[in-house]
Amino acid sequence: MLQLPHQPLQVAAVPSQRAPAREDEAGPWHAEAVCRRDEAGLFFAPSKEPTAARLAREEAAKRVCARCPVMVECREHALLQPEPYGVWGGLTAAERRVVLARRRRREVELRKAAVTERIAQAG
Repeated sequence: MLQLPHQPLQVAAVPSQRAPAREDEAGPWHAEAVCRRDEAGLFFAPSKEPTAARLAREEAAKRVCARCPVMVECREHALLQPEPYGVWGGLTAAERRVVLARRRRREVELRKAAVTERIAQAG
């Protein structure tokens, strides 16, 4: 377990299944998630966690995500829900908010471009 000098890292208890079951042709994506095995406590903050401990815990969680075979599916799940807490698919809640804001801006830009194109074609 990751620890900072002079300050033990406390981790919150999390359910053994981080995501609701969602079946598809290959079965639920989360069945293969590395975080389900033994590091699940890294992914959610305990109450009143100091900033340095949070940053260290999140980096440790991201290292787990980096070796996960379903990281992309997990990330998309967290973005589509949207999951308000924890590290999902290698992204913190704050990082997911940035990704979602960028996606929204990109969608607006694409809509504007489509409207401009239709106007140009009509004229």
